[in-house]
Amino acid sequence: MKTIQSFSTQIEIGDITKSTFSSVIESYSKANIIIIVDENTHDYCLEFLLTNFSALANAEIILLPEGEENKVMEVCFQVWETFTEFNFSRKDLVINLGGGIVTDMGGFIASIFKRGMNFIHVPTSLLGMVDASIGGKNGVDLNGFKNQLGVFNDPSHIFIDAAFLTTLPERELYNGYAEMLKHGLIADEKLWNDLIKIESDEALIDEKLIYRTIKVKLDIVEADPKEQNVRMKLNFGHTIGHALESHFLSFTAIAHGHAVALGICAEAFLSLKKKKITPEEFNVIETVIIRNFPMIQLTDEDITDVIARMKNDKKNNGKAINFVLLEKIGSAVININLKEKEIGEALFHLNLLGSALN
Repeated sequence: MKTIQSFSTQIEIGDITKSTFSSVIESYSKANIIIIVDENTHDYCLEFLLTNFSALANAEIILLPEGEENKVMEVCFQVWETFTEFNFSRKDLVINLGGGIVTDMGGFIASIFKRGMNFIHVPTSLLGMVDASIGGKNGVDLNGFKNQLGVFNDPSHIFIDAAFLTTLPERELYNGYAEMLKHGLIADEKLWNDLIKIESDEALIDEKLIYRTIKVKLDIVEADPKEQNVRMKLNFGHTIGHALESHFLSFTAIAHGHAVALGICAEAFLSLKKKKITPEEFNVIETVIIRNFPMIQLTDEDITDVIARMKNDKKNNGKAINFVLLEKIGSAVININLKEKEIGEALFHLNLLGSALN
């Protein structure tokens, strides 16, 4: 069992039955415990938790609808209404059991209700473990734009047990892999080099790699908790990635990690065009992304819409579209403003890859 203390959050990595989870929930014996799940974690993870921890026998279960399209205020209002009906108080405990959408929404719901309830995260996806549950960001989407509403608020505990990953389909594991690759690209060349050697699902379910990836993010977050400067590096791949994810919600939705992987490829292309990385570095990055993630095809209309969505990105300053670009593998630079023509070229490059490979 590895334990990390970050600000007010205790993060434990290992078998949850051997962690302090039991003592934490037992400390709420005179309070209400609420477990927020989605349809998948309700079916595949909840029973394990209830079976192994008798203190959860009377927990109230809140079921969220699955999918990014449901990460919206309307669903939050329904949950808050339920909280009100059950007379939940600020001293009750919310347990968010699920992937990134559950931890994002559950943390937001708990942070807003009665000006803040106690909450903990039990991430069950690789993406949730290495990224979404870490760093205190909680939020929901608005009008198809990613994470437009949210707060910075840390859970008291995060319990990361790789055993939950055995319930995931292969594609879901690779959504987390995209965020792990990003962490290596922006801050840890050795982590990147180790990650690109992975050739099996089993190799991804590795507590040591999960721990190393979390440490990269925590080091950045602790240097800049409210994302005023260096924390922006964590948005590499996300300016284009979020816009693609939002765009495809109107058609056939693509997963967050898949969108981030595409964003990594496109933003590495922009890093190359700005002469910040070498052609050799770009070729390695592009090869890794192509090998592990499906490419897409984009029409001119798609590209126009994707760029329009970037104009609402929360990282922008004024009318400029703000990017994080790579300086080299293992290092990134923030606050690079790019013109629409340059962004269009990167999206066109993605389309060429999709046309060639599909």
